[in-house]
Order: sequence, then C-alpha cells, then structure tokens
Amino acid sequence: MQRAFRPLLWNSPVALDIRHQVSCAQRSFTSAGSAPLSPPSSPAVRLRTYQEECIQSVLSYLSKGHRRLGISLATGSGKTVIFTQLIDRIEPSQHGATQTLILAHRRELVEQAARHCTIAYPTKSVDIEMGNLHASGSADITVASVRSLTSGRRISKFDPARFKLVLVDEAHHIVASGYMDTLRHFGLIESADLAHTPALVGVSATLSRFDGIRLSDAIDHVVYHKDYIDMIQESWLSNVIFTTVQSSADLSRVRKGRGGDFQTGPLSEAVNNAETNEITVRAWLSKAADRKSTLVFCVDLAHLTALTAVFRAHNVDARFISGDTPKQIRGERLEAFKTQQFPVLLNCGVFTEGTDIPNIDCVLLARPTRSRNLLVQMIGRGMRLYPGKSNCHIIDMVASLHVGVVSTPTLFGLSPGEMVKEVDANEMRSLQERKELEALRERKVKEDTTADPRHVPASKSQRNVTFTDYDSVYDLIDDTSADRHIRGISALSWVLVGETRYVLSGQNGEYLTIQTSPACGSSGELIKVWYTQKIGEEAYQSGKSPFMRPRLVAESETLSDAVHAADTFATRRFAWQFLQHAQAWRKKPATEGQLMFLNKFRDTDDHLTADRISKGKAGDMITKLKFGAKGWFGRLEAAKRKEGRLQGRVQEAAALREREQVKVGPVY
Repeated sequence: MQRAFRPLLWNSPVALDIRHQVSCAQRSFTSAGSAPLSPPSSPAVRLRTYQEECIQSVLSYLSKGHRRLGISLATGSGKTVIFTQLIDRIEPSQHGATQTLILAHRRELVEQAARHCTIAYPTKSVDIEMGNLHASGSADITVASVRSLTSGRRISKFDPARFKLVLVDEAHHIVASGYMDTLRHFGLIESADLAHTPALVGVSATLSRFDGIRLSDAIDHVVYHKDYIDMIQESWLSNVIFTTVQSSADLSRVRKGRGGDFQTGPLSEAVNNAETNEITVRAWLSKAADRKSTLVFCVDLAHLTALTAVFRAHNVDARFISGDTPKQIRGERLEAFKTQQFPVLLNCGVFTEGTDIPNIDCVLLARPTRSRNLLVQMIGRGMRLYPGKSNCHIIDMVASLHVGVVSTPTLFGLSPGEMVKEVDANEMRSLQERKELEALRERKVKEDTTADPRHVPASKSQRNVTFTDYDSVYDLIDDTSADRHIRGISALSWVLVGETRYVLSGQNGEYLTIQTSPACGSSGELIKVWYTQKIGEEAYQSGKSPFMRPRLVAESETLSDAVHAADTFATRRFAWQFLQHAQAWRKKPATEGQLMFLNKFRDTDDHLTADRISKGKAGDMITKLKFGAKGWFGRLEAAKRKEGRLQGRVQEAAALREREQVKVGPVY
C-alpha cells in the first residue's frame, strides 16, 4: 500500500529548525545576498542592481520563447535570493500551472532554499521532499533533494501540468542522471513542445563542466553571467589577496580520474607527506597566523588527519570536518568556527558548494586540482562580506607543475607557476596585462627578425623542438642530410651515428669517434676524438671484446678543430683509399654482402638491389647500424612520443579551460 503524502509538518525537525532561523532573523534585508534573513513581516527585498538585471534577462528570454535557461553568478552573489524572487515574476505557461519546484543535491541547500522561500513568501505553502520528509505534491513551492525525489515512485505525485517553474541550484550538476530523470518527468528533455512545459532556470557559480559532459543536454542558453572579479571590483564581494607557495609535492605520476581531475588516492600519496605538510603549515604560520578564520582544503581523510596533526604540533587550534563527522559534532564545530572560537578548520570535499561562512578570512589550498571550477569554488568560500573583514587571504600551495595543473594565477591568465606574494585581484589583473603586453613585444621582435634576412635565427630562449619523422630504422640510416655538415668540413667519409656522435671506419674494423655536445658553446665542454683499435678474430672465440679500450686522440672547443685533428690522425693510420668520400669505388653498385645485411631491416617486398644503392652509401648505412642507429631511432621515437603526449596534454588542458569558460548565449 502506497504511503499517503502530506505537506511539510511544521513540527518536524527540519521545519522547526527553519522556523527557528526565521524567527531569529531580526534585521531586514538592506542588501540582498549576504545580509541576514528578515522575518516574514519585513518589507520587500531590495535587490542589488545586478540581481535585478539578471531577473530581467531571464524574463526577456522567456518572453522570446526560450524555456531552458542558465545563470552564472559568483559565490556570495545571492543566487538563492535571485531564484526565489523569480517565483512571483514568471508567468504560467498554461492555465493552472502555478507551482514551483526547486531542486538541490545537498541537505544544506534544500534547507537554505526552504528558509528563503518561507521568508520571501509567507502566504505561500512550502513543502520539503527529502529523506523522511514527504511533500504533498500540491504546495505552491516544493524544495526537493534530487536523490529523494527520484527514489522509488516519489516523483509521480508531481503533475507537470501544474508547474510553471523548475529551479535548479548548483546547476553544473544538472546533467547528472537524477536531474535528467526529473527534467524528463517534467517534459524538459527530448520534448518536441517546450512551449507548454515549466520554465527551467539553473543557477551556479561555475556553470560549466570540467569532465566534458555537455550542459546543452539540459540548458539551451546562458542568459546572465557576472564574474567574481567584476563583483570584487564593484565591492559586492570581499577583496582577496593571493600568495602562492612552492611545495615539494611531485604530481608528475598522478593520473587523471574519470572526471578529468586528479585521482584522489595517488594525489593524496603525492601530497600527504611529512615534508609537504610541514611546508604547508609553516607557510600559514608565516603569512596568515593572525587570521581569525582559515578554511583548509585537503585531498582525502588521510591528508585531513595528517595535516590537522601538523597544525596541532605547532600549537595551532585546528579542527576538522569530514563527510563522516557526526551531525551534532559537525554542527557544534561549524558554529564554533563561525563565532571565531578557533582559527583553523580543515575539510575535504565538504565546503566546496553551498557553504555560507562569511567570516572566513583565509583559504589555504592544500589540495592541487586540474579543475578551474573546483579552484573557483574553494576560493569562493572566502569572498563573502563580513563586518571588520578587509580581505580574504588565499594561500595556494603550488605543487611541482606539469601541464593541466591550475593555480590561483591561472584564473587571471597567468602561468600556473607564477609566484605571487600578497597580491590582490587588481594587481593580478595588472600583472596579467603586463605579461600580455610583453608577449606582444616578443611576437613583434620575432616578426621583425623573420622579416629581416640579416638577423640571426631565434635565440635558444625562443627555440622550438623540431622532429624529423622516420617511419623505420632504415629511413633513419637512409637519411644522409645530417652528414653534409661534417663533410663540408672534412673530405673523409664521416657518418653521423647519433645525435652528437660521428664515426669514421677503417678497412680492418678500427674506427675513430668524434663525440660532441650541443651545449659546448655555452658550457665550455670539449669535443673529444677517440680511437678504437680492433684486436683480432681470436677475441671472438675467447668471448672477449674484439676491440681495445678507446684511446683519446685529441680534444677541442670547436667541431672544426676536432675534425681536422681526427683527419690528420686517420690519414696516418688508415688506408687513404677507404677514407675519402669522393673515391670512385663509393659510386659503384653495392656488393651482395652489403645488400644481404641491409635487407634484413626491410620488408620483403622492398628489398634493395644493386641498381638502387651505391657501395659508398651502403657502407655508410651499415656503419650507422653497427654504431647505434637502432638506439638512436628508439630515442627519436621516444622523444616524438613524449612530445606528442605533451602536446596532447596541452591541447587537452586548453580544451578543458575552454569548456570551463562561461559566456552569455547559446550552450553547445
């Protein structure tokens, strides 16, 4: 037998708590958002300018026939005030559609919305659908936990034809399955006729998805956006100052999870160690020990526990709240923190959304992230206005950087590794502008250099990595273009066998090696010439190396001097007719033995023949193979793969940043 549903009982625990908070709110709204809540008999809410602009934008889009809308507003902007004010402003799409549904995913958000609606509309009935609380389905306003609403048949009592408006708080979650099922029930998904469905308005401070799932499956247009930086400059939010601290954490081996951010377990292993935790606490002691209310974001419970212990070891009264903290203890600790009874509160994943603790004057980011949304959510906890609070100090523990990590400087278009010290938002923006101007100057210089043929090529600071692609080892040994440089210096048949190594082979198996370094001009390293003599065939039988230990012949600071010294030695030790690359024998067809050796590295349908390759070139190719071409090719392939992975991460990070940008207009 199905349980009978009833409206919110005002003697239930949640309802009594809401009524208590309403009755305790003695001050009227003077400025909507962070101001205390007024009792039902108070005057009408006076909206901030941007709040009214936002509401008018929603109404304008609805009047043009658009039904699925998104609003992007910074934390502390009074999003709940805006969407509760929308309830009376939006007209029914059809006769009898007068009800409103508000969806949220956390208990705190449900209770907060119910409280606001009770205050804003004292004559309307307000029900809660959450856990053991069952709404009637006929109240003027129903505030529902999406998890409870989609449990069993609880949603069936809500008749879509009677609803004019569906409001979604923290709407970046709107494409999750529970929300999509709810919107589908109300005809807002895969409906050919949206004209007779409720209006859908989603509100969030981070109206984008880091994991790439399209918000356009639920929202068609972002109709209003106001960034937190704009709100700081207009004094609607507290000013912030930023300090970045280089920690010892190495994130290079921490992989991404399914959502695109770091995997929690490996991230904790990288961050939660004695050295990093000590650096974190000492950074706070150095920069923020005088702050009254610091909120610390940790990776997981292990990190939370360890970092709390380090704070206490330094005689700091630090306490923590996790998802497992009992409700009563959680409430007591949170209330004590709000009344500034202790200075440091640590959490992991609890206070990123829907948290109203305006006294927070310092946020310590001990949890690295790849998500701009999460970074903004964490920073946003400290941006609310509060009496006596001049600013909020953001201390960002910047781990050893690799592509994809975001830090506070990245929010202003700066490099994630940019180290800043107590810099406010305006100074950060100014720093960004100076960086952009400097980049323009660099590009101008580069363009002028390219345009003037008298200029020397770009300096090492502007050097790009360039790859020559080889599909196989044979393609590598077949490429003799790199030998042209040394053969422009020497008349002998030197062969490049590695990135910085040349070999000249004699008739009897002996050989000379020139080992060079690409950094020799700046580091002062010498280019050395080595001679290696062959012992004889008997060495093979004894299992020993057939070569004697290499002997240093000459060394020089320049390649040309080293080559001339090597050539002088070679002409004295080796037979001349086997050395010079202009010898007539080198132009003759390759021998059968040479062809057999080289064809081992080629496909059977692409074997070399004597009419396709000369004896000299075949000899050079064999020299390359004997002296490390396989390893060289492997290193080139590895470097190419590494560069490909790096470029892939760069492109992926750029795509993620693009997805996280919020713009007014259609959602794709």
